[in-house]
Amino acid sequence: METKEVKAYGTASAEESLSPMQIPRRTLLPEDVEIEILYCGICHTDLHVLRNDWGGAVYPIVPGHEIVGRVTAAGDQVTKFKVGDVTGVGCLVDSCRHCAYCQAGLEQFCEPGNTVVFGWPDKHLGGHTFGGFSERIIVDQNYVLRVPGGLDAAAAAPLLCAGITVYSPLRHWKAGAGSKVGVIGIGGLGHLAIKMASAMGAEVTVFTTSEAKADDARALGATEVFLSTDADRMPQSGKLDLIIDTVSAQHDINVYLHQLRVDGTLVLVGLPPEQLPMGAGNVVHGRKAVAGSNIGGIGETQEMLDFCAERGITADIETIAIQDVDQAFKRLEKGDVKYRFVVDMRTLQNH
Repeated sequence: METKEVKAYGTASAEESLSPMQIPRRTLLPEDVEIEILYCGICHTDLHVLRNDWGGAVYPIVPGHEIVGRVTAAGDQVTKFKVGDVTGVGCLVDSCRHCAYCQAGLEQFCEPGNTVVFGWPDKHLGGHTFGGFSERIIVDQNYVLRVPGGLDAAAAAPLLCAGITVYSPLRHWKAGAGSKVGVIGIGGLGHLAIKMASAMGAEVTVFTTSEAKADDARALGATEVFLSTDADRMPQSGKLDLIIDTVSAQHDINVYLHQLRVDGTLVLVGLPPEQLPMGAGNVVHGRKAVAGSNIGGIGETQEMLDFCAERGITADIETIAIQDVDQAFKRLEKGDVKYRFVVDMRTLQNH
């Protein structure tokens, strides 16, 4: 298959800084769209993969999986998009399309295995895929999202991963009017979980290690905020139906299991590199559950974008140039961002 070289920003090893590079993109297949990347969010997953925290990273890596861009070309069988459309690309760029999970709109759980936007085997070109820290990307129309016109393009980018990561469990566990939802952590995931749960009509309780973020949590839609490092001020009886745990570092989930009512569920959406110990008694007493959730299917992601457009929900962002991305990753590791970095990929043209 023919390819063309495009500008990108990536790294050749876990120890090196990100720097300019050239990467191949395939020429258009009949159902492909070519997207000029305008904005790309920065996620904790990017940081973990760049540093090979989970093992198995394949270099060189061009990260980025919260992509918003504009269609610049389309294959001759494309019916869903046209040149000029503002579109989104998240974690998934392909799947088998035939297994029971794909047929059910759960492409994130594709049984033979889906194709992730970066660091995954590229079934068209060989080698591996490259992500959104690049000037252009080619994606099959069936894995491209329509970004509603009412959403700010830069602030919508984090919805493609952070947004769907919290929206999917909120929908699956039926958060809504009359339900009580807890959110652990006020970061890229957590601040969107607060906004979305509140917009769904749930009563939202936030747990944070940062007292300075308490006012932010209330402004985002929380009814109650608790400092989880102060055991004396934590609630003494469980009343929550659902807790969304967004923390990507080591922490004690047993503290939060006590906040669940009978038959309540704590859902892990953060990905700490270490194991999280859990006391059996903390789930046996109260028939509680610990579950996990992983992004969402293409249809559900579109549903999430439409929901956010209707409710005026986007991420709280700090926009940066691609040249400042290494510093942004350092700040992300320290939690020094409110609440999501978004790279203006047009700054890549300066290289």
